[in-house]
Amino acid sequence: MIDDIKKDAESRMKKSLEALHSNLNKIRTGRAHSSILDSVTVEYYGSQVPLNQVASINTEDARTLSVVPWEQNLVPKIEKAIMTSDLGLNPASAGNVIRVPMPMLTEETRKGYIKQARQEAEHARVAVRNVRRDANGDIKTLLKDKDISEDEQHQAEEAVQKLTDRFIAEIDKTLETKEHDLMQV
Repeated sequence: MIDDIKKDAESRMKKSLEALHSNLNKIRTGRAHSSILDSVTVEYYGSQVPLNQVASINTEDARTLSVVPWEQNLVPKIEKAIMTSDLGLNPASAGNVIRVPMPMLTEETRKGYIKQARQEAEHARVAVRNVRRDANGDIKTLLKDKDISEDEQHQAEEAVQKLTDRFIAEIDKTLETKEHDLMQV
């Protein structure tokens, strides 16, 4: 039973970490990266579809993405979708290739993105702590139902705390890497 609680807590903490990675990928650095366009959706035959399902997205150089739609008639729709997204990008099409230049980040926007990254990391930390609270509650319930001894309870809570500490450290490391990426010119 305790192992099930620990496994569940670990899988939920992993999901929090994965969500953090996903959210941090949406925060653009000065460099081109295809994951920047992950949140962009395009109207395709009446339904909204992620951009990467209707086009190939490649990094041309450090500051330019190229988007090649699989169908010619999607070029204007993809351009419009990228422009109307909240990414602040301005695509330009040349035939059936759409080039998306990454604008230079000012010091002010870098600081704003760092603040946003820190908020995302804090949300992830809170999510991990909530998982710890739930796991400890489940362990206390087992103790109350006399399914485990007090020693087993303390050992299980220590194991959950070590798990929490490991994931918090991973979140901090991920945030530090993102901040470093954002501050590079």
